[in-house]
Amino acid sequence: MPPPRQKSLTQGSWRAVALSVLLHVGIVAAAVYGWFTWKHKPPESNMLAIEATIIDERALKNAGPPPKPEPPPPETAPEPEPEEQGPPAPDPAEVEKQKEEEQQKLEEQKKAEEQKKAEEQQKAEQERLDAEKEAKKEAEKQAAAKAAAEKAAAEKAAAEKKAAEKKKADDAAAAKKAAEEKARQAREAELRRSMEAEERGNAIRNSDEAARWHAQIVARITRAWIKPDSARPGVTCIVSVSQIPGGEVTAVRVNSCSVDDAALRQSVENAVYSASPLPPPPDPALFERNLELTFAPQ
Repeated sequence: MPPPRQKSLTQGSWRAVALSVLLHVGIVAAAVYGWFTWKHKPPESNMLAIEATIIDERALKNAGPPPKPEPPPPETAPEPEPEEQGPPAPDPAEVEKQKEEEQQKLEEQKKAEEQKKAEEQQKAEQERLDAEKEAKKEAEKQAAAKAAAEKAAAEKAAAEKKAAEKKKADDAAAAKKAAEEKARQAREAELRRSMEAEERGNAIRNSDEAARWHAQIVARITRAWIKPDSARPGVTCIVSVSQIPGGEVTAVRVNSCSVDDAALRQSVENAVYSASPLPPPPDPALFERNLELTFAPQ
């Protein structure tokens, strides 16, 4: 049987070991509980309960000097950690509350998405309307520019046409005026030539050579005349004779006779045609295409 002092020291040593083991077990239990609490619930401030044995200081004083440290006991294998237990059964009210919160979050998220989609559609519609408005404005601008260009082109074409018509009218008026002036000058020249020819003809007809030539023509007609039975002595007829150069007679007309006798008229016309070709004038300048002769046979 060990002495009392040794027994007291042995009991104190085991008590210290037991206290140390209990302290470690409490710490491990508190850590496991804290881990489960943190994982499944919001963190809460919990007070850890630690069991300990109070040692009287006087007993320690009476125990005497501490014994020499004994060699440490052989290390024992660490005790296996307690197996994790399943989480506690959830509270139905908490579960229902969580479902309601999740449903509310989903509805709020859905509303937010619908609102965002509506805003995007409204923005796209506004952009489309703005684009259509801009396109319409651009089309109206282009149409106005085209209309202005067409109007300017039409006005320019009308002005050019008016200028061309005016030039054409001016040219026509100038040409007409020039033609009228030319015609006037031609008429004046023709009139002068006619007057000169008439004066020359009058001078020729009134000349002695013309008188002798006319007498030769009348003498030839008289020789070719066959006197009708109704003709009376002293008859006189005025005869118009047309001839061509060379003396060939082309037309005869008895203008008047001192005696209205158809047989006499016809005999004079026959005599003129029979006298063709008429004798030429001694001077070609004396030639007359139309002659007016006085037929007075003796």
